[in-house]
Amino acid sequence: MHANRRILRAGTTALRALVEAGSRPWASKGAAAIELALISPILVILFAGIVEIGMASYQAMQVQAAVEAGALYAAKNGASDLAGITQAVVNATGTSGITASPAPLAFCGCPASSGVVSQSSDCTTRCPDGTLPGQYVRVSAALPHQTIMPFLALPLPATLTAQSTVRVQ
Repeated sequence: MHANRRILRAGTTALRALVEAGSRPWASKGAAAIELALISPILVILFAGIVEIGMASYQAMQVQAAVEAGALYAAKNGASDLAGITQAVVNATGTSGITASPAPLAFCGCPASSGVVSQSSDCTTRCPDGTLPGQYVRVSAALPHQTIMPFLALPLPATLTAQSTVRVQ
C-alpha cells in the first residue's frame, strides 16, 4: 500500500511539474523570435509583390491619363495638329518615359458595332449605311515598365500601353 502511495505521489509530482513548466513565462522564451524568423521571409515577399503590382497599376493609370489628354486635345483642336497631340500625350503627367507610340493617326471611318471601321483615305466615300464618314484620331501611349524587384518574376507587361479613338469631325 505504501508503495502505491509513493508511485502516486511521484506521478502527481511529475504531472504538477509539467503543468507548472507550461505556465512559467521563461519556459517558452525565444519561441516568438523563432516564429518571427520563420514567417518574416513570407511577409517580405508578400509586401514586395504588393508594392510591385501597385507601382505597375499606378504607371498604367498614368499612361491612360496621357492618352485621354491627347484625345481631349484632338477633340478641341482637330486632327490637323498631330504634333500638338503628341506633345499633349507626353506632357500630360509627371511620369517620365511616356511616349505617343505609335504616333497619333488621323483617318476617316464609319461607326460600327465593333468600333470605328477605317474608310478610304478621303472622307467622301459613303459608309455602308449611306452616311458620310467622320474624321477620327487614334491616340496611343506607351511606357516601358521597369520592375523594382525582378526576383519576384511577376507576370507584368514589359510595356504599358493605352489607346483611344476620338471623332473630331
